[in-house]
Amino acid sequence: MVSNLLGAAADGPVVADFSHDTWWIWVIKAVAILVFMLLSVLVAIWFERRVVARMQLRPGPNVHGPFGLLQSLADAMKLLFKEDITVKAADRVVYLVAPLIAVFCSLLTFAVIPMGPAVSMFGIQTPLQLTDFPVAVLYILACTSVGVYGIVLGGWSSGSTYPLLGSVRSTAQVISYELAMGLSLVSVFLMAGSMSTSQIVDSQTKIWWFLPLAPAFAIYVISMVGETNRLPFDLPEAEGELVSGYMTEYSSMKFAWFFLAEYINMFNVSAVATTLFLGGWRAPWPISTLGDGMFNTGWWPLAWFVVKLWALIFFFVWVRGTLLRFRYDQFMKLGWKVLIPVSLGWLVCVAVVQGLRQFTSVNLTTILGVLGGAVAVALLASLLIPEQKATARRRAAPQVIDPFAAGYPVPPLPGQVLPPSPRALRAMADVTAAAAAEPDPGPASPQVTQEVPRG
Repeated sequence: MVSNLLGAAADGPVVADFSHDTWWIWVIKAVAILVFMLLSVLVAIWFERRVVARMQLRPGPNVHGPFGLLQSLADAMKLLFKEDITVKAADRVVYLVAPLIAVFCSLLTFAVIPMGPAVSMFGIQTPLQLTDFPVAVLYILACTSVGVYGIVLGGWSSGSTYPLLGSVRSTAQVISYELAMGLSLVSVFLMAGSMSTSQIVDSQTKIWWFLPLAPAFAIYVISMVGETNRLPFDLPEAEGELVSGYMTEYSSMKFAWFFLAEYINMFNVSAVATTLFLGGWRAPWPISTLGDGMFNTGWWPLAWFVVKLWALIFFFVWVRGTLLRFRYDQFMKLGWKVLIPVSLGWLVCVAVVQGLRQFTSVNLTTILGVLGGAVAVALLASLLIPEQKATARRRAAPQVIDPFAAGYPVPPLPGQVLPPSPRALRAMADVTAAAAAEPDPGPASPQVTQEVPRG
């Protein structure tokens, strides 16, 4: 049974048919996607503030409109009419183009996201998807990668130290977490047999890929939070360290473009997770079995897609209201030493299982048992080896470093300590001098104790 479920993609998935589309259908779809994204951002800002307020036992926005629904609109109008300041030290052209790059690339992803099956739109049968092609997921990754240039160029062109540090952090963040994200998606390609988004959704007719590919789904969820610069991975705009990071020197609508791109990217990565792991627009079980699959036809699937999308947006808000920001070394260690090795190991396991299933007659239960044993051994080794390293590190004497050796302060790494401060040196000298000035009391005389009888 498990073999049949995992082999659902081998039955020949149905590709979305765009042959009946006309130019005005394309325009309607494109405008609908644009309006959907902009309205979703306004609702997401209100939603996030209300949910975080509930977590912190405070009311949140509740003045403008019913339940404060017009607060996001009021904030957008405020940004629109604020004074637009351009820094003199900035590279003017790049400074203006950077936020446009960020928001333009964020609007491209939904073009290949299937939001439903074929429906009748003004008498024309067309899928609820703008377009699709065999490498649609690679197109999504490319748009995500290019969009980061907006952040990097925005920080570099501002002519200030803190934005530059934020842009450098963003570069390291994208390199670290996009590798893990891409590796987690390759296992979906192996199971679905395609990189087309519509075919991947069709391959999840019997089982959603987040169940058999649970490790890949967990890695993707962690990576998508890092890709969108959200807590606990908001190092490029850490207001406690870098004022506002790469956005420090931006105001008015230029700041609003960066703000808009961040929230649109939240919807982008959530839509990709919905499409590749959560069945796309398909209804959840047992609703999908009711009425001979009527809830997977017509306009109903659009509702299931939106529900899954907002469930992941709630996850973003939940994480922001729960976790603290990582230190930069913790952040890089998680990406390079945990997520990428685990992604590679899981990808090898999936490739071996798929190869054995297709080219040999080995029982799937035997394969899963062997792989489970290998994973258990690897986990045991990963628990023991770091403990041995930590014990050896504790035994070794810490290295005293000069933090100003390179001309600017450098924080100590693990196993390093800073030299005592001048105040601590004076305090130690005073204690030593006081101890030397005290007279020697001589040998202590023995004390005789007399036991007192009871009663």
